[in-house]
Amino acid sequence: MPKLSDYVKMAADEYAREHGDSEPGARWVADFFHECGVQDEYPRQDLVAFAQMVQKELIKKNEQAAKKARIELDKLDKMIHRRKEPRKS
Repeated sequence: MPKLSDYVKMAADEYAREHGDSEPGARWVADFFHECGVQDEYPRQDLVAFAQMVQKELIKKNEQAAKKARIELDKLDKMIHRRKEPRKS
């Protein structure tokens, strides 16, 4: 039996792949909750709480991607500035 956190990550990954944003619709979360077996594996799990966990995971993934993009842009910026500086003899 997968952990609840595994289901949350699966839902976040699938939603990000399909839609690319960090605000899943209630219908989408409900469909995932029912179709992917979360309700069967965790019958006492609240759908609203599950949706909040998925949204939190999506926000976390977006923040990590933004941080990675900033790091890469900083690297590129440093490379560009290094090339523009005249060489010292």
